[in-house]
Amino acid sequence: MINSFLDDVFINDLPTLDLHGEMRITARILVNEFINDNYFLGNKKVIIIHGIGKGALKEETHKVLYKNKNVDSFHLNHYNSGCTLVYIKRRSE
Repeated sequence: MINSFLDDVFINDLPTLDLHGEMRITARILVNEFINDNYFLGNKKVIIIHGIGKGALKEETHKVLYKNKNVDSFHLNHYNSGCTLVYIKRRSE
């Protein structure tokens, strides 16, 4: 559990997708493409910023992440509930 808290502190250099202002359908496509691109690039962790608001984008983001086969796990950032830290599966070569 300590590692996940430390991961949340050092997120500035991670690939980031900002969904502010996007509609749910667009967010769904962007999240899938972002995860799949980073999987092929070999990135282990990424950040998705969905904002806080009413929670519609967060809910949609988490649905997509749950279904994406390239996602190992994900959780809300412990210091900012407007973004989600995503752990991507290792690419088998």
